[in-house]
Amino acid sequence: MALEDWGIKPVVPISDEQFALWQGLIESRTGMTFTQTRRPFLEISLSTRMREITIEDYDAYYQFVVSGARGEREWVLLVDRLAVQETSFFRHASSYALVETHLKSLLAKPQMSSINLWSAGCSTGEEPYSLALLVEDLLETMQRQDVFYGITATDISLPTLAKAKLGVYNERKLHGVPEKMREHFFTQLVNQRDWQIDAHLKARVAFAQLNLMELDKAPFGDMDVIFCQNVLIYFRRFRKRDVVSHLAARLQVGGILVLGVGEVMDWQHPLLERVDYPDTLAYRRIK
Repeated sequence: MALEDWGIKPVVPISDEQFALWQGLIESRTGMTFTQTRRPFLEISLSTRMREITIEDYDAYYQFVVSGARGEREWVLLVDRLAVQETSFFRHASSYALVETHLKSLLAKPQMSSINLWSAGCSTGEEPYSLALLVEDLLETMQRQDVFYGITATDISLPTLAKAKLGVYNERKLHGVPEKMREHFFTQLVNQRDWQIDAHLKARVAFAQLNLMELDKAPFGDMDVIFCQNVLIYFRRFRKRDVVSHLAARLQVGGILVLGVGEVMDWQHPLLERVDYPDTLAYRRIK
């Protein structure tokens, strides 16, 4: 039986010319590149959204997206489809272990009164909330309740940020959270399937929309930790270098920039030195 017999329309192949057109638009606006290997994903993402709003032609949809206020609103929804949002609590444990080691050294200083962290590309919130859980646990363990901390969490997708702000996650999403932390910082909702993160932790995280292509407009600075993982994998090399250079400028001296392993190759910066830590890619600002 054909797909049409079930009322399912097959994905219309995108032509080379149309693919190049969409490639250029997406990269110029977001920095994300769509190679030939990601062409099927782009076809499915575009065609699914086109079907929802009853547009049948890739060219017509392109014109709709780049024209007027309605197109701007549509672009926000489309970016949410195109952005990779697979994440989890404490994803890549060695990176969080490095952050923990760095924060311990800061909290060991009696004069330390505040800590600022930034989750760049925060997706649905698991990353910044993981950082908040880590800091809370350290403050309690080291008896430093006199230290204030704040976490800035940014992402390009408004729908994704809306989910993050809710701070509600199902049982599967909490797989990486230690049992002690779950009991202390989460409340199980009445449906018995979802968990709500503690209001105190939510208050420590400020969510904001930010395109990594526009970091020169970001009003953030003097960060002790910048965490940017699984965001740059689809950026071209020169764009990756631009992004991490802008992030480096937002660190205070001694602060660390934590990237995804393998996301940036052969990169050096006069203000930074490579941090020697197992299975991580991180840099420390030295001047």
